[in-house]
Amino acid sequence: MAYLVPADQRRTVDELTDKLDLSVGSVTAKRSAFWIMLVLSAVIAISGVIGDSTATVIGAMIVAPLSVPILGIALGVVTGRGPLVARSLLLVGCGIVVVVALGFLFAQLLPNPVNVLSNAQVLGRTSPKLMDLTAALATGLVAAVAITRRDVGDVLPGVAIAISLVPPLGVVGVCLGSQAPALALGAFVLFASNVVAMILTATIVLVVAGYAEAPAGRRTKAYLVLGAALILVAVPMVLNSLSTLWAGQIADATRDWLRDAPGAQVVDVTLQGDTATISVLGPEQLPPVEELQRAVDDLVPWNPDVVIVHTVGARLQRDR
Repeated sequence: MAYLVPADQRRTVDELTDKLDLSVGSVTAKRSAFWIMLVLSAVIAISGVIGDSTATVIGAMIVAPLSVPILGIALGVVTGRGPLVARSLLLVGCGIVVVVALGFLFAQLLPNPVNVLSNAQVLGRTSPKLMDLTAALATGLVAAVAITRRDVGDVLPGVAIAISLVPPLGVVGVCLGSQAPALALGAFVLFASNVVAMILTATIVLVVAGYAEAPAGRRTKAYLVLGAALILVAVPMVLNSLSTLWAGQIADATRDWLRDAPGAQVVDVTLQGDTATISVLGPEQLPPVEELQRAVDDLVPWNPDVVIVHTVGARLQRDR
């Protein structure tokens, strides 16, 4: 514990409360700063998502203040302050509504909002995988250590970039405004996993560092809730990871299926529900689909139906 949070660098409970509770100290200044920065970060993030600009989205991550009430939830759990937990949850909930609403409104201003759904900023946040949760847990640990130690506070901008809170919410709003609720749900799972990971790791660090004031029984109930929330967000992420793995295996099986079709190529493979959609570029005559269906049945436990999207043609390379 002394190595994790040295005594001479350890912030007091009052210092943490002043940083994480917007209802103590300069309340008006804290709340105005929170909402101004949240709205501006949302506008920046949504603009970056729509414009497919990674640099712009990173800028939004740095100025987003949502990590403050999220860490406040952890502090409230550890110290047994129910009102702090409630206020922090309310702030996070209201922040979610504001960012999603802005994303929805921005989508209405686009001439063709459906085009946004295919850019990298959206696709990268609508199918979170297990490694995203692993990264969130590690980043939450860094955030918790940084908030409890006076000498490592300068890493918080990096934490803001890694944890990615506002951009996924912006994607949720844009996807809802573009009539793509399934993609919106995927982006919200990414956001929720980041929130749960940050609260869980911050709670653990605060307890280990000696900030625990709440009775053990009350903390146990909170830990059970956090554990259940972690499992809830982990399930779809595990399924997405497995779907990506199976899609790669299906692509390999399709290439083997096409070995006797000259010039044929696998363009894309998507596995959604009970359907495996395979885009193929190749000659007019392809091998019997039944052969590929049997290969896919051997790979994927629930035997999805194979749908071939066949484009007749071939890729030509120009000699230089």
